[in-house]
Amino acid sequence: MEPARRVDGDVTAPADKSISHRALIIGALTGGRSYIGNLSSSDDVAATARCLDACGVWLRPFGGGRMSVEGSGPGRSLSAPGGALDCANSGTTMRLLAGALAAHDLEAVLDGDASLRRRPMRRVADPLTAMGAQVRTQAGGTPPLHVKGSRALRGITWRPEVASAQVKSAVLLAGLAADGPTTVAEPAPTRDHTERLLRHCGVDVQRSGDDVVLQPGTPAPFGIRIPGDASAAAFFAGLAAARTGWRVGCRDVGLNPTRTGFLDALRAMGARVELQADPTDEWEPRGELEVHGGRLHATTVAGELSVRCIDELPLLAVVATQAEGVTEIRDAGELRTKESDRISVLAQGLRALGAECDTFADGMAVRGPARLRGARVDSGGDHRLAMAFAVAGALASDGATTITGADSVGVSFPVFFDELRRVCA
Repeated sequence: MEPARRVDGDVTAPADKSISHRALIIGALTGGRSYIGNLSSSDDVAATARCLDACGVWLRPFGGGRMSVEGSGPGRSLSAPGGALDCANSGTTMRLLAGALAAHDLEAVLDGDASLRRRPMRRVADPLTAMGAQVRTQAGGTPPLHVKGSRALRGITWRPEVASAQVKSAVLLAGLAADGPTTVAEPAPTRDHTERLLRHCGVDVQRSGDDVVLQPGTPAPFGIRIPGDASAAAFFAGLAAARTGWRVGCRDVGLNPTRTGFLDALRAMGARVELQADPTDEWEPRGELEVHGGRLHATTVAGELSVRCIDELPLLAVVATQAEGVTEIRDAGELRTKESDRISVLAQGLRALGAECDTFADGMAVRGPARLRGARVDSGGDHRLAMAFAVAGALASDGATTITGADSVGVSFPVFFDELRRVCA
């Protein structure tokens, strides 16, 4: 990646990955045929589609990101696969599909690549077991995940120790076929795409304070178009924010408030962020985003804000290298259990690029402004770190940046580097 002289352009964010996973799985649990437009073409979402197909779900692609999926209702839609379900690198696939499988009278093994095999899965196994399924992990709580489902699940109240939209979603999906209401008491609000789509399908799911309460039922078939991925657009927003006079716009991007914490952080640092919501979309907020750079100053990202921008924290650390003062990221220990130990790998890369930073168990501190220089950095095969380092390379004052493991961007944003080169003069 060469340093950018100027950034000014409009980007098209790929279809939202989080919503695409949920649309496929919930579509498979409806009582009929659903239609999805603008489905994500990422490797992760392809893994979800393959796993559903292996479980006997009727899926028909129509090209151009269009997909039809048909279900027979919770507890009846999935059949036992002929072999282990390969979730590849996708934790969302493994955790959400475990919830869907738990309500079916079958046995299945969910496995993945070396990176996924290091990620914690007991946090999903425990609540699903409490509901009446039998879910086993390896001794360390990691995959492969063995699921023996049951069509006689119990509704429970579950209090996760760590705020996790994936855990919440797995429990709610299993709860569709339970014998009574299922409640997830969140320690902090997490992205609510599952609740929104279920509600759009006629399922009674409500938030009461910190509790998300779902009544069992069969989701109605739906027809939706998925918005652009806010987490993908964030890399361009952060790049534009880092320099006075730089600008990036993005249309038809998701503006769900549980996903836009990074925009709040950019505003707090001094960037100008403009949003224009689309008033016609009722099931999932979307609209236009435009970010203008300015002179940035340090901020603190912690608590609920860290949860709301957990995927964008590596990017915010890169932006912080251009802000005056010490930016602290706290309450983000979850970063150590993602596709890599993002705190450790990110710090190593930032230091190689000339930034000053310190790490904590749950985050890091970045001193700025720093004069970044091109360098060779290792992304650890982590797609979000590869994109964050590419943004840092564009912000460097001199020298090209080489990123090992950069092909991992295919997990979420296959044309990321093409878009980045296009907006960087």
